[in-house]
Amino acid sequence: MDFFLQALDMLLHIDVYLRDIVESYGYLVYLLLFLVVFCETGLVVTPFLPGDSLLFAGGALAGAGMLNYTVVCAIFLGAAILGDGVNYSIGGLVGPPVFERDSRFLKRRHLLRARDFYDRHGGKAIILARFIPIIRTFAPFVAGVAGMNRGRFTLFNISGALLWVFLLVTAGHFLGALPFVKNNFSLIVYGIILVSVLPIIVETGRQTWAGRRNR
Repeated sequence: MDFFLQALDMLLHIDVYLRDIVESYGYLVYLLLFLVVFCETGLVVTPFLPGDSLLFAGGALAGAGMLNYTVVCAIFLGAAILGDGVNYSIGGLVGPPVFERDSRFLKRRHLLRARDFYDRHGGKAIILARFIPIIRTFAPFVAGVAGMNRGRFTLFNISGALLWVFLLVTAGHFLGALPFVKNNFSLIVYGIILVSVLPIIVETGRQTWAGRRNR
């Protein structure tokens, strides 16, 4: 049980443990990075996995010479594009009935929030969603459910992945070497997580306030 809890903690905070993992397992870490980002973007049941913070952490370790910057970008980019593509295909197969009620693995409120985001922003929602946790996981799924044209989806999928990966990995590559960042790396990672979820907190608060005013 203790081993399971320790493994779960490491999985949920892989961005924090990444340096130790690199030192222990070497190049196998690239496979792990691919799997985490692929699962976070490609499987609607794993939106809790780290995304933004993991990209930053990977870039920081590349800047420190522990990982190869080009390989890190390629790994994350491939995982992000493939993950969204798989998620879109699953949404197309499952169809609209998933919005009717909660299931064991899918919460209706998350799906409805992603659908509302998709309806308000159209195709560019696929790009914008890359920078918003939870929405990032559900947006391609909703696009598949909604029957978005595959060619159009692929264009936005690749564009969003390029922006997401290169911005965050490059930021980690250059900023991770700064003394303040190196000495407070865990705090920086948690700060990135907070900034990432802030739009969701603000939007949820706005909707709650609007609902109370309309009563």
